[in-house]
Amino acid sequence: MADSVGMVVQLDASFEVALQHTREALKAEGFGILTEIDIQAAFKEKLGRDFRPYVILGACNPSLAYSALSADPQVGLLLPCNVTVEAAANGGSVVRLVDPVSLMAASALGASAAIGGVAIDALERLQRVAHTLANAPGPTA
Repeated sequence: MADSVGMVVQLDASFEVALQHTREALKAEGFGILTEIDIQAAFKEKLGRDFRPYVILGACNPSLAYSALSADPQVGLLLPCNVTVEAAANGGSVVRLVDPVSLMAASALGASAAIGGVAIDALERLQRVAHTLANAPGPTA
């Protein structure tokens, strides 16, 4: 379920259902969606190229963001927490969630205890989102 920069959840659900479940699971952990980038539409518009359904959600938990930015304003360069939802080539969908601890560790901010604590809190919340998605019953259409 985890790789070097984040967690991966494979779902039998369609892209649309996976996107909805992902939004709901993020909301349940206190994350709002600040940005939503439709990669499929962007590639079609900007490049004239077809691409599978793929959305990047910029998720933000306001209290965690406030704590992190209060500790060091540079952390804004690493926000929001990105979550991607894409249609899988073999059917179903794939959800990827960033690992904030790995992201912070890869930056100069990784040595900050205050930011490290916020990153751990965010990671735990995103792990619960991944667990919720991996265990979500529901339609696959």
